[in-house]
Amino acid sequence: MDVILLERVGKLGQMGDVVRVKDGYARNFLLPRGKALRATADNKSKFEGMKAELQARNLELKGAADVIASKLDGKTIVVIRQASEAGALFGSVSTRDIAGLLNADGADVNRSQVVLNAPIKTIGQYKVPLALHPDVETVVTVIVARSAGEAERVARGEDVTVRREQAEEDAAAALEAAEAFFEPEAAKALHESEEPEAETTAEGDADQSKSAKSAKSKKKNTETSESSD
Repeated sequence: MDVILLERVGKLGQMGDVVRVKDGYARNFLLPRGKALRATADNKSKFEGMKAELQARNLELKGAADVIASKLDGKTIVVIRQASEAGALFGSVSTRDIAGLLNADGADVNRSQVVLNAPIKTIGQYKVPLALHPDVETVVTVIVARSAGEAERVARGEDVTVRREQAEEDAAAALEAAEAFFEPEAAKALHESEEPEAETTAEGDADQSKSAKSAKSKKKNTETSESSD
């Protein structure tokens, strides 16, 4: 479908350009949002009559967008969400959420101006573009965390998520370290506990030997005495 652009549209053209686009894109986006008109003879004449008005309005909107952009440039917003230890959100952060937080802070941003290809679903720090006007864009930083304290850590660049594999590796390393620490001590204690028992056994053997010798000596003396009689 051929359309006349009523404002600059990225990758398509400037105001007044006649461009060919897919029918679905024209019907679902350009035409209902007032960004273009069908390129018919009547609409071409209509555009020429409204061109000056469109240009004036475009300058007005661009000025307002510049003011908002100056306020939001470099701004950081924090979104608190529940998440797993691995950082997966129990839900997501959408364009509506981001626009709502910006507006609550005094900005005038429509969710359609938040350029987010897909909802945010993990803990972290994100650079999110805002298309405030066809000729005005800015970027805000969105930090998604489980608490304000964690948000500060994320802002410092710390990794606050724990992957399952990493957690298992850490647990195994800790167990191995504990075994390496305790095993020599356990062996030493076992060795020490066995030594007295060995000594006792040796002493017992010596006593038994002495008893046997004494009994043998007594028997010999008795035999000698009887022989003398």
